Amino acid sequence: MVVQSVYRLRNTASNSLVAYEAAPEDLFAAQRMMRERREQLLGIYHSHPRACDPVPSKTDVRMAYYPSAIYFIIGWCEDKSVLRAFRLFESEGRWEEAEYCVIDE
Repeated sequence: MVVQSVYRLRNTASNSLVAYEAAPEDLFAAQRMMRERREQLLGIYHSHPRACDPVPSKTDVRMAYYPSAIYFIIGWCEDKSVLRAFRLFESEGRWEEAEYCVIDE
């Protein structure tokens, strides 16, 4: 599968440096637009800005409400970014690494 659209959602968490909470109106608008375009949710991304080797937090797993999605986490180490992908299993409280490929078109 190939990503065709990216929907940026505002972070409304009370402490955005340590938590992410999508603005409900942004989430609903993205879901509506995806339905109109007949798109399927492939992945969800967020950052762990202080992680050189980002992995899902307990909160990430607990709030993984889209079991079919791949969860991408971007970390930063010195001056470079690190992208990792995971499958999160909220009902089982666990995660596993997922494979992905970046294609430059």
